[in-house]
Amino acid sequence: MPIFEYACKKCAKQFEALVRPGGDRPSCPACRSTELEKLISIPAVKSESTHALALGAAKKRDKKAATENARVQREYELHHND
Repeated sequence: MPIFEYACKKCAKQFEALVRPGGDRPSCPACRSTELEKLISIPAVKSESTHALALGAAKKRDKKAATENARVQREYELHHND
């Protein structure tokens, strides 16, 4: 079952939809309009360099999230002494 990218002509929201053969037409998740434009999807390319870039981005994102979580935990502990 293919996943297609669409742009809503009424509210301009872009989204992806799983389209089943013989199924209902997709509708915009924001405004429920069926006036959609099918977009051209860019194929995903996987290689050693793209994998390394994705891994680096994930590590950076996880480190930032861990720092933020630690800050929130410290704030909570400071303001909630039991």
